[in-house]
Amino acid sequence: MIEIIVPIAVALITSGLTLVGVIITNRRNNADMMAQIRRDSEVQDTKLQGRIDVIDEKITALSDRVERHNQVVERTYALENRMGVAEERISDANHRISELRDRPAS
Repeated sequence: MIEIIVPIAVALITSGLTLVGVIITNRRNNADMMAQIRRDSEVQDTKLQGRIDVIDEKITALSDRVERHNQVVERTYALENRMGVAEERISDANHRISELRDRPAS
């Protein structure tokens, strides 16, 4: 009977120790993998933040350009209105001059 129990006990002890070794190795590998993932994530976050900063700068620059453009459009609109008034005054003045020329001298 001991002849059967001893090999079984040895097999069970060997299996148990192997299982403990596998569990320890898996935990260590898991911890290493998680640390690597965190480091990679921090690097990616830093790169992403840099890209976001560049995009923010570009948006600010474009906003400034749009604002300047809008100011030019507003000034152009005001000038066109003033030009229309000036053209109307010139037309009226030319019409009065023509009337004065055509009027007989008294």
